[in-house]
Amino acid sequence: MPDGAIPIVSSSALTAIELGCRGAVVGLSLLIAAVLLRDRRDTAARLGAALVVAVAASAISDAPGFPRPWPYWALILLALSSSGAVLFWLWARATFDDDFALRPWHGAVVAAVVGTQLFDVWPTRGERRGDLDQTLAIIYVGLAVLAAAQTLATWRADLMAGRRRLRVLVLLGAVAWSGAVFFHKAWPASVAGFSTWSIVSPVVIWVLLGVTAWSRFQAVEMQQASGALPAAGHIPGNDAPPAREDKPLAVDPELLRRLQQLMTVERAYRREGLTIGSLSAELGVQEYRLRQLINEGLGYRNFNAFLNHYRIEDASAALADPAQKQVPVLTIAMDAGFQSIGPFNRAFKAATDLTPTEFRRLALAKVASDPGKTDHGPDIGQPD
Repeated sequence: MPDGAIPIVSSSALTAIELGCRGAVVGLSLLIAAVLLRDRRDTAARLGAALVVAVAASAISDAPGFPRPWPYWALILLALSSSGAVLFWLWARATFDDDFALRPWHGAVVAAVVGTQLFDVWPTRGERRGDLDQTLAIIYVGLAVLAAAQTLATWRADLMAGRRRLRVLVLLGAVAWSGAVFFHKAWPASVAGFSTWSIVSPVVIWVLLGVTAWSRFQAVEMQQASGALPAAGHIPGNDAPPAREDKPLAVDPELLRRLQQLMTVERAYRREGLTIGSLSAELGVQEYRLRQLINEGLGYRNFNAFLNHYRIEDASAALADPAQKQVPVLTIAMDAGFQSIGPFNRAFKAATDLTPTEFRRLALAKVASDPGKTDHGPDIGQPD
């Protein structure tokens, strides 16, 4: 070989490298899925496990030499692979929105996307196979954009340092990669000459999976160490889980006292547009310190849950007050700091297992049966 010449890697060597990378993606995907299902029981963990299984299926079905057109037996792998975009969106919502709950229509979206993909490649369609590729590419990138929007929508209110890092390291990188895949699938001719594309794809996915695993497990380890993981059946953010006794948290007592003064005496939670930034400025501390205090010291996962704790207590007292029985529920909700009736009803139901109207009816009935009892709120809607 002449001096200075660049060695050319043979196609067989590139194929071997690609297959090795894809094998690593499959192995790491299945490992992450197994660990998530073993250690976690929440919706985000189940969706995350399903997502990495979809990644593994994609790594297998896109491998060189995989039969095309698709044989019937391989459509199972395609179905798993094509569900990944929807699962990614749902995983982002479950991970970054503590109020998220799976609904039947989410399953309908998965079925619609998978069904469209299967229809596009169905063996009996002959020459019409693949005519929906660009439509599907637009759907996939649209779901990635929705996932990014979820990240940005709840960014400021998130109090968990590990989860905030997860947003940056994984979600935004994955969305950028989804855009690259979109261009590759929508206009394959534009990258047809890029012989290393098939190598780059599994390598990048492998790196993203590795970062996902590291970030997710680091966040879980930090929460377990601080005692901040909610117990089974616990509604995140509605109350503060106790810290572990063997590892007390470094909480500034003076800062905690000033925060409690603002919330219980001055009722700062009633202010319209209150943010963690404005609250930290009023307390004269860095925002990250206030986030740490509320998350690690008080056990709240997001700032809205912290505010809603005080708002629900305020509204509960008003609803249980016979002197305010003629005051509309909407007025009570607005006075407590909620901006509309919908979020108030959802937050109240999550905290008490009762609607505001049911809570008021039971509270006032208890007052009527026991006129000497004035403190009605705490035991209503709670287990004995």
